[in-house]
Amino acid sequence: MRRRLLALVCVSASLVSGCGLLPGSDGERRTVTVWLMKDSASQDFLDRFTEEFESEHSDLKLDIKIQQWTGIGPKVEGALEADGKEEGAPDVIEVGNTQVPQYVEGGRLLDLTLESVRDWGSKEWLPGLSEPGQLRSHQYGIPWYAANRVVIYRKDLFEEAGIDKLPKNRDEWLTATEKLNTEGNQGIYLAGQDWYTLAGFIWDEDGELATLNGAVWEGSLDSAEALAGMEFYEQMQGLGDGPVDADEQNPPLTDVFAKGRVAQIIAVPGNAQAILKANPELKDQLGFFPVPGKTADKPGAVLTGGSDLIIPRHTDESDGAIAVIEALAGAKWNQELARTMNYVPNKAKLAGALSGDEGAAAMAEGAVQGRATPISPEWARVEADNPIKDYMTKVLTGADPATEAKKASDKITEALSLS
Repeated sequence: MRRRLLALVCVSASLVSGCGLLPGSDGERRTVTVWLMKDSASQDFLDRFTEEFESEHSDLKLDIKIQQWTGIGPKVEGALEADGKEEGAPDVIEVGNTQVPQYVEGGRLLDLTLESVRDWGSKEWLPGLSEPGQLRSHQYGIPWYAANRVVIYRKDLFEEAGIDKLPKNRDEWLTATEKLNTEGNQGIYLAGQDWYTLAGFIWDEDGELATLNGAVWEGSLDSAEALAGMEFYEQMQGLGDGPVDADEQNPPLTDVFAKGRVAQIIAVPGNAQAILKANPELKDQLGFFPVPGKTADKPGAVLTGGSDLIIPRHTDESDGAIAVIEALAGAKWNQELARTMNYVPNKAKLAGALSGDEGAAAMAEGAVQGRATPISPEWARVEADNPIKDYMTKVLTGADPATEAKKASDKITEALSLS
């Protein structure tokens, strides 16, 4: 933006007295400030990226500032609300994919629809990353990387149970888990309030957590499809000893898996490191497969986590910011990030970069069916006092599913209607 304005001024001035060189054309570099989150990329990756980017853009210099996830929301809000770009303010910001809707409001982000469609192959992006970055068909958040849950299993317990073929659909998965849930073993450890996993089961049934009715978001856990997803969750949860009144962090499911005879958990592949740290004897016994879907032709739906890249609308380095995103989210560096950090690239066709990592490859296979939470800027209100968890516990302790689903849906509707 700044560069374009300067170019126009230069053309006008040249009609009178000639024009000097634009900033950067005489060797002076313009700084593009980039906020990236802690541990999203290794320092080695950032060093290599910076060196190549600056060598290919002689007029630009990168200033990458690492941010903490804790408290990042208000900090980003402050950067977006600033009246014009302040010194040291970011030109590019990494944000969680499901956070983009809250930042889009008020026209605070640069519209990147043209670049997305014309240059960046937006139709190939993983929907769980790209859809939360949209507002009324305009693209503001650019997918960077993804992560999602898979099934982590113990090869030795599968072998003991005589299971030599990994399940490809729900029926096979349920049958295998029933076989595994014998002789002191848990077929699966699934906490009663793991609503991330429930969301995938609901989506597989063509249900939704909430739906947009005109301009109003409404909870939809009480639909027949969503209730079918909860029914399957109840079946799976009963094939282990997961607590019905707690989520997957209480206690941490990795600790339970490491210390007991648990055949399966649903978690991101990176959790394998925590498992092996707690129980090194499980080395070479851990395997991974995508969460099975209803049919064998595609894996089950999963909640996609990950990051998008955004540009504040008031930046005066829009050209440089766009160049940074084009490089970071482009095929070369996106695949390099995936290999370095065991992430899923932003396009399914780039997943070959993970072929040597069983867990990451399973994650990439499932990512094709990745989804995001409802694209409402108020969704954070739902998660803050999550009625889905309470609903799940009540169903698992014998309450009527339809009645409890309606109560939870009403609470979701109320939370999404607040402004």
